[in-house]
Amino acid sequence: MSPITPYNIVRHELIGLEVKVSASSNPYLKGISGIVVDETKNMLILEGVDGRLRRIPKSCCKFRFKLPTGIIVEVDGRLIVGRPEDRVMR
Repeated sequence: MSPITPYNIVRHELIGLEVKVSASSNPYLKGISGIVVDETKNMLILEGVDGRLRRIPKSCCKFRFKLPTGIIVEVDGRLIVGRPEDRVMR
């Protein structure tokens, strides 16, 4: 698999990346951050610094992912909706 870049992030594995909810139609979700520990078709599961797991819906949020290179990439959650294994194959 090729290294993750700002250009291929929507087709790449997201588990293990640092992420922050930068915008959401639900004001309670904005600002939540953590490490992506799991992913389903419609949700990202984040582990926060306090150890809590939080389920964040993809479709109503914009996310800021920190790549291993340190680059910050903003992604509209609607672009990553779908089963992870299908999205990686796109």
